[in-house]
Amino acid sequence: MTALKASPENLDVIIMAAGQGTRMKSATIKILHAAAGRPIIDYVLDLAAEICMRPPIMVVGYQREAVQQAVGGRARFAVQEEQKGTGHAVLQAVHLLDGARHVLILSGDVPLTRPETLQRLLDEHEQSQNALTLLTMKLDDPAMYGRIVRDSGGAVARIVEAKDASEDEKRINEVNAGIYVFDGRYLLDNLRGLSTNNAQGEYYLTDLLGVLRSAGKRVGAVVASDPIEALGVNSRADLASVEGEIQRRVVAALMSDGVTFRNPATVVIDSTVTIGNDTVVYPFVTIEGKTTIGSRCVIEPGVHLVDVQVGDDVHLKTGTVAEDAVIANEATVGPYAHLRPGSRLGRHVKVGNFVETKKAVFGDGAKASHLSYIGDAEVGADANIGAGTITCNYDGVNKHKTVIEDGAFIGSDTQLVAPVRVGKGAYVGAGSTITKDVPPGALALSRTPQRIIKDWVARRKRK
Repeated sequence: MTALKASPENLDVIIMAAGQGTRMKSATIKILHAAAGRPIIDYVLDLAAEICMRPPIMVVGYQREAVQQAVGGRARFAVQEEQKGTGHAVLQAVHLLDGARHVLILSGDVPLTRPETLQRLLDEHEQSQNALTLLTMKLDDPAMYGRIVRDSGGAVARIVEAKDASEDEKRINEVNAGIYVFDGRYLLDNLRGLSTNNAQGEYYLTDLLGVLRSAGKRVGAVVASDPIEALGVNSRADLASVEGEIQRRVVAALMSDGVTFRNPATVVIDSTVTIGNDTVVYPFVTIEGKTTIGSRCVIEPGVHLVDVQVGDDVHLKTGTVAEDAVIANEATVGPYAHLRPGSRLGRHVKVGNFVETKKAVFGDGAKASHLSYIGDAEVGADANIGAGTITCNYDGVNKHKTVIEDGAFIGSDTQLVAPVRVGKGAYVGAGSTITKDVPPGALALSRTPQRIIKDWVARRKRK
């Protein structure tokens, strides 16, 4: 990623993050809503960290305790007790500015800005020796964004908020992106002089543009090459758009690193996911949390992974669901298997269709090919578990452990009533209910002897 030229000595960053976001219709402040696995404020903090070694100043207000807890030591905090506008918000932060020559102001609900775009903004500000340089964008539907009004020479004359705009001004498609670089001296000198003479009765930071121009100072603008970089999250629809773009970027980066996506637009993937080269991801896959997938894997349709570690050369078949699980190299899982938290599969393990595991550790080469439940269990290397096997791990009060040692063979339709141990190389006959330990190399059976009643069907029909 391109390193920005601005240095810690001449730049400070303020992030405005005090507003509730009423259009989200949520009890949670909008900057803590997740997009692609992380709160949207995280992406803004990442951006700030790329351009300034000092932690940014976050202006917090609504739910500030929750915000401060989520952000931790990644920021310094200023409090805006009452939300009286953007100018008032920045005013609450100025006492924390450490004599910075330039002040970059970001919005906590705008997570898609690229570092390269900020580089252009900072370069223009420095080279033109502006008092203020702002980021703008052009939209087909400007909606509620502030309009950029330019003079006859093409310079930025003022910003008109949508609620204060005339009909002619509302037709302007260049709008304010809400990202600014100020010369620190002029910012501090003029903030306290702002008025509330507008439809909202608030202190608009954008009013400083007119103040600075009236004082003969230079004001410049940089147009974002892609307006999505300045998309703010003000509604659930905005959040969906932001998440979709983050996921698109994640997929694009993974493809550039050698991952194949059969239909990228259908995949749901968090920004916290890593995937190795030559892995193939099929449509309608969901990969969330801190999931890591190795190289040369095949992830078939309908797979859903949350916080799963997947090794190399693993085949996850259609409909597999796994959470907080580990799958070692060359394992095969599914179709329609369910690995619940605590499942750990060794190398070459096969967990087949309609098998459910929970807190189960499988040694290398172990197999449970179909229609079984293995919970609170330890399965040894090369053990084989037949169809319909159940570890009866819960007695109504406590959970108990089943141990199946290396090379053991469990016949179909077996119930292993824990706590119980099947010894190394032992066999359990099909249809058995095992309530006592099975010694190594032994055969355990618990079947009722089979009876044959001749001519029973004919006699029944005569009744």
